[in-house]
Amino acid sequence: MPNRLLITNVSIAKMDEPDDGYGLMTHAALLIQGDKIEWLGSVSDIPAGLRDSEQLDAGGRLLTPALIDCHTHIVHGGNRAREFEMRLEGASYEEIARAGGGIISTVTATRETDESALLQHALKRADALIAEGVGLIEIKSGYGLDVETELKMLRVARAIERERSVRVVTSFLGAHAVPKGADADFYMDKICIPALEAAHKEGLVDAVDGFCEGIAFDTVQMGRLFERARQLDIPVKLHAEQLSNIGGTKLAASYNALSVDHVEYADKTDIAAMAKADSVAVLLPGAFYTLHETQKPLVEAFRSESVPMAVATDWNPGSSPMGSLLLAMNMSCTLFGLTPVEALAGTTRNAARALGLKDCGIIAPGKRADLAIWDVVEPAELSYRFGVNPLHRRIFGGRL
Repeated sequence: MPNRLLITNVSIAKMDEPDDGYGLMTHAALLIQGDKIEWLGSVSDIPAGLRDSEQLDAGGRLLTPALIDCHTHIVHGGNRAREFEMRLEGASYEEIARAGGGIISTVTATRETDESALLQHALKRADALIAEGVGLIEIKSGYGLDVETELKMLRVARAIERERSVRVVTSFLGAHAVPKGADADFYMDKICIPALEAAHKEGLVDAVDGFCEGIAFDTVQMGRLFERARQLDIPVKLHAEQLSNIGGTKLAASYNALSVDHVEYADKTDIAAMAKADSVAVLLPGAFYTLHETQKPLVEAFRSESVPMAVATDWNPGSSPMGSLLLAMNMSCTLFGLTPVEALAGTTRNAARALGLKDCGIIAPGKRADLAIWDVVEPAELSYRFGVNPLHRRIFGGRL
């Protein structure tokens, strides 16, 4: 049969275990038919009829689902290296933001960069993730804060999927910051919500996101945006409890958010609300590290409440200029106390859940054949090392 690939001599981390195990199979084989996984099992159990397929000997390496970066801001103009210096000289994230830096400085650069240039810059960032075995990238808008630029960012995000062998999921993040000199309520009602409506009309929005913090939007303002998203039948997610606790997590949970992201200041009642809503906690150690934060997310409480934990880069020009999902996995272990199993689940199975996707993130018959072959023996090696990329080969949609 055409388009049939049999991978042999491989260990497979299926990542389908509800108890957060690897679901590890050794001396295994896997059949891809078209862009789907058709069969997997022991090498000794390969049906005779499959042996006429194209074959790939993996040399005893490890096969996992392709990684998923479920929280990024890789479409933007400019950089904020000077702010990195300012923070090291003593300025806080809030002080930089209130002085017109932070998100607002990137807004200026993004507005001034045309669509073609934005795409070229974003493709370089996407390439870096793809080179580490990533098969799916979530990309947010939020550096426009006007209708035209928000749409421009989302169009660029969609274009990445056409230019590269990678899936892209978009999030409308018009509620990322209040434009300099603007009133937050006026901006939300007269610019942000109309921008969402325009983006939705163009088919550019897969989810709605926002930044619920004292330096951005409060729960009442975010509630108005989420209510409009509900009317448009768009799922929501939220940056919440990153720098303080003002109730964002409970708001997100009340709308059955796909995920609540950052959550360093989320308390046990917040986590219980997430559990009830079946929301995923997206941990972002890159921002925690860059901002020299000390308040860690309550990982043990997430475990106790059975709240799935995802891990992402939060790649952005200010608080997390980190282009390595493998490094994010290591940092989630060393800084937040995740186990290597949890870190890999956080960039596969739970990352897919954070995006509302059911066709990827695990290895099982019927799932997409987005896979990564690693030059490692133990799955824990993917979180153990940093500054090392052990990717041997990536398979996207069944294609080598």
